[in-house]
Amino acid sequence: PINNIISDHLPNKENKFLKNKSNGITQKGGRVEGLKILKTVKDEFNVPIISDIHEPSQAEAAAEVLDVIQIPAFLSRQTDLIKAACETEKVINVKKAQFLSPAQMMNIIEKCNHFGNENILLCERGSIFGYDNLIVDFLGIDEIKKIAPTILDITHSLQLPGGKGKSADGRSSQAKVLGTAAAAIGLAGFFIEVHPSPENALCDGASATRLSEFESLLLELKKFDELSKS
Repeated sequence: PINNIISDHLPNKENKFLKNKSNGITQKGGRVEGLKILKTVKDEFNVPIISDIHEPSQAEAAAEVLDVIQIPAFLSRQTDLIKAACETEKVINVKKAQFLSPAQMMNIIEKCNHFGNENILLCERGSIFGYDNLIVDFLGIDEIKKIAPTILDITHSLQLPGGKGKSADGRSSQAKVLGTAAAAIGLAGFFIEVHPSPENALCDGASATRLSEFESLLLELKKFDELSKS
């Protein structure tokens, strides 16, 4: 039923090598194993795949599987990483660092263009608001939309970074509030992490959407998205 809610292809995401975590114990996977899993998902379900790279050396292998290469927020200004991603000629989804202003994202777009890639998405994932908190600036998103197609990372915008001391806390119960507000201003898409049992997730469970609630969330987002674009 979920496949019937949105007619466009929905990229499936798995982070195959998590480095930007609160502590050294937080779960992370291997690059090779992660790519094998993603390839299996892509082939079995015939869906496009998006995932992060964290080092320039990962770009070439990732491009053999991924349809969209994602640049993590903390690494969004790393020139060597941007260059390697752009040279794959894949679509690039650049997450806006929590400390960057909307206007500063233009510098990243120009950097990507310099390296020969104009197929760029920008992703809002919240801005630092004091300690251990993020907010979503909708006026800022409206400015980002003028630079490039923009998506909202609902899941990570709901984070409370370091809120559990050694890991992030989150506000998953507010996914629909945040998502429908964003859909009302007309975005290019949404990024949502889903888990059948978020309380048992290896990371970001406090911000993830429960699988059993995913369909109703998509229906609400679709309703507001269609209204904003009508």
